[in-house]
Amino acid sequence: MFISSAHVFDRISRHINFEKVKNRGEFTLDSMKMLAELANHPERSAPVIHIAGSKGKGSVAAYCAGILEEAGFTCARYASPHAADWRERVTVGAAFFDESIYLEAGDELFSVMERFMERTKETASPTFFELMTMYFFLCARKARCDVMVVETGMGGRLDATNIVDPLVSVITLIEKEHTEYLGDTLALIAGEKAGIIKPGRPVALAEQRQEAYDVFAKRAGEQGARLYYLPGNARLEHIRLFPDKTSFRLVPAWLPAPSGPLALSVPAPGVVQAYNAALAVLAATVAFPRMSPEAITAGLAKTALIARFEKICDDPLVIIDGAHTGSSIAACADTWTTLYGKAAGSAACATGVLLFGCVADKDVSAMASILFPLFSHIIITRPGTFKTSFPEKVYAVFAELEKAEGGRLPRKPGSIRFEPETRKAIAQALSLGWEKKAPVLATGSFYLAGEVISYMKNNWKPTGE
Repeated sequence: MFISSAHVFDRISRHINFEKVKNRGEFTLDSMKMLAELANHPERSAPVIHIAGSKGKGSVAAYCAGILEEAGFTCARYASPHAADWRERVTVGAAFFDESIYLEAGDELFSVMERFMERTKETASPTFFELMTMYFFLCARKARCDVMVVETGMGGRLDATNIVDPLVSVITLIEKEHTEYLGDTLALIAGEKAGIIKPGRPVALAEQRQEAYDVFAKRAGEQGARLYYLPGNARLEHIRLFPDKTSFRLVPAWLPAPSGPLALSVPAPGVVQAYNAALAVLAATVAFPRMSPEAITAGLAKTALIARFEKICDDPLVIIDGAHTGSSIAACADTWTTLYGKAAGSAACATGVLLFGCVADKDVSAMASILFPLFSHIIITRPGTFKTSFPEKVYAVFAELEKAEGGRLPRKPGSIRFEPETRKAIAQALSLGWEKKAPVLATGSFYLAGEVISYMKNNWKPTGE
């Protein structure tokens, strides 16, 4: 018997976690299928919207859940990674489940686990992500949820979530990621993501590069799955950014769909969030054709996102963003310069404090080249300890850019710092922001964002020291 939801997570975390450990062999769905059978298939307890992609899937999932909750559904949502609290992975709408649900589902999960080990004669053990995924399905069934919005963790074809038969498969933008597992070309990666497309089930697809689009179109045709491609099925107009929201107009062209243009807003700044929201509207209305415009409008407006250009403090102004790829950092940087910085590309206008940390498998050079010119102070650190990172190598990339710049940026000596201890680095960034009256951006990892949230809740006082 578990005494707390944290106790459940601790037990699950004892199993091998490939968010931390690399170099695993071939993934399969065998363990998930056996767990599902032993648990009497909780993944079938409610209809599913299934989401894969390289970037934006967390936002799309949150917007889908917000729309569905506003329409009167009780919607379970599965997400990864988490920032400040592991329960962010397993929620009902935007809220945590009741503690009793987490406890009862935990008891059931490890009862199933015991039977799994007996059947396999302890020759195999489910992974952290497999157990978390089954745990989510059990929570959703315990709570008698009406619908589930489920994000893949990595890939799609062999992802632990890919035992569902969804109402609609949703695929966000694809870019090169996890190449050691998914392949080193866009087409190979798209092929893995396309594995969530099921026979006869519609597909809602974000705008893609041609190489990836061709893969998805071919897979949809082979599966007899109707393809709703966002650029051809909707038009976004009048996108405007504000410090606390993004507003836009969506003109849908798909059927079934709400009639006429929709004036929409989401409480997260960023052009990319308008497109994420549009994909969520497409997915929700394809899955539930009678969705009302009112549910769409109100559901999006109420959906706050954790660590997606989220303002968490006003003095100093602190923004956290989980961007961790070149394209997501570019989107973050565009939003930053629009709202808080000066014109991107104008070296003389570099301003603000950057706190940056990323995990080991990310393209540091791509991210650094975008961020480097935009800040007068840069602090490099470790993004917490949940995943492997090499902050000294990250610092070396930024230092090399500083050397190549030859002093052309208006920075004082020591304006790029290396502080491997995360909490010390956060304190330095906050103190600099407070002292200089400069905005602070913490980015590069959801885990770094979570560390900032935790630190500010428990430690930060605007002393300037």
